[in-house]
Amino acid sequence: MKFYNTLTRRKDDFVPLAPPRVGMYTCGPTVYNYAHIGNLRAFTFEDLLRRYLEYKGYQVTHVMNITDVEDKIIRTVRETGKTLREVTDFYTAEFFRDLDTLNIRRAHITPRATETIPDIIQLIETLIARKHAYVADDGSVYYSIQSFPEYGKLSHRRLDEQMAGARVKQDEYAKEQMADFALWKAWNPDDGPVKWPSPWGEGRPGWHIECSVMSMKHLGESFDIHCGGEDLVFPHHEDEIAQSEAATGKPFVKYWLHNAHLLVEGKKMSKSLGNFFTLRDLLAKGWTGREIRYALISAHYRDPLNFTFDGLQAARSALQRMDEFLLKLQELAGARFVATATADSLRAAFESALDDDLNISGALGALFEFIRETNKRDIIADEAAGILAVWRRLDEVLGFGIPTKSEVPAEVQALVEERQAARKSKNFKRADEIRDQLAAQGWVIEDTPQGPRAKRR
Repeated sequence: MKFYNTLTRRKDDFVPLAPPRVGMYTCGPTVYNYAHIGNLRAFTFEDLLRRYLEYKGYQVTHVMNITDVEDKIIRTVRETGKTLREVTDFYTAEFFRDLDTLNIRRAHITPRATETIPDIIQLIETLIARKHAYVADDGSVYYSIQSFPEYGKLSHRRLDEQMAGARVKQDEYAKEQMADFALWKAWNPDDGPVKWPSPWGEGRPGWHIECSVMSMKHLGESFDIHCGGEDLVFPHHEDEIAQSEAATGKPFVKYWLHNAHLLVEGKKMSKSLGNFFTLRDLLAKGWTGREIRYALISAHYRDPLNFTFDGLQAARSALQRMDEFLLKLQELAGARFVATATADSLRAAFESALDDDLNISGALGALFEFIRETNKRDIIADEAAGILAVWRRLDEVLGFGIPTKSEVPAEVQALVEERQAARKSKNFKRADEIRDQLAAQGWVIEDTPQGPRAKRR
């Protein structure tokens, strides 16, 4: 199994630090608003990664932080008149609801930044003691990037191109700025009641130090995988490395995986363009969480994803094709649930694709090729059961779910049987009337080799 490692800029063999255990940290939400589909693309990619690691037998410990103190959150607190906790609790709950809708497995540990303030202060004290940080006149504490010669090794920027003596206090800053960044921000009136005591005066932590503390607290000073969007490579993840390795003297993370941006209808997502969507926006348009998950997950994570409504329709069609195939297998298999060799080629092709840097396009291609070839021939009950057994395993990775034959009301089933009798007696007018009657009630009749079957539209 190989992953493209942003640190080395190549596909590296995956060899955990302490197999079969894997420590995995994913940058979580900043809870000042609803997550948009660009955010959710990252979380679906990370879910695919975790699910595949677990499928391969690794014991994953997944940590995802909740950033609940940060510049944008404080602005929301100020604008709404609500407390910090009221704002962050509401949007944290909404975020987890989004994860559930998309069938994204929740992290095992979800620390909040505000719950780790003592640990943050302790790490900052260590950096000051080791001459990697200094206290400014206003009581803010800054990290000195000149003190860490390897600064820039993740983003592959040169330290000698830094802005000498420049400091950046805000959490997010221009990509071209290589400057000392804030570990602790001295309180100012715009922060309102958001502040904590520290050895340097009242204030709050910077964004970058929060992730260093929360990841190392739960995964150790060195761990296996750190994920996030490609926009986080610099400065956020670069700063995490500098802080963590300067404090511990140890390598921070072995594998860095970053997903590419999401576009909407070929354009950068923007409220002014009317192409900015949250999950609830799409659900209100009639799309399901399952369809949205498919659309978000179906492109390789390192390729930009052009999210379109045609793409959602294609996701709906793809899932319907899967469902029809699996329902047919269930009818053939009955109550059987046995393993056979029939689907070994499917499993091998699926794993071969995902072993190659999570090539989900290849994995899905293998599934649909298998459906196409299998639909060409007759299969027996044990073979159908064996395919279902393998498919259930593969779906532990995909998270799309296995359909079950819906219960058909007795009155609907009676009409289905009446239509079948009318067809046999060549009363096609009556058969068509029953079909239209069922359609008006939301039912579609499928004529299969095993007989007619009603399913909801």
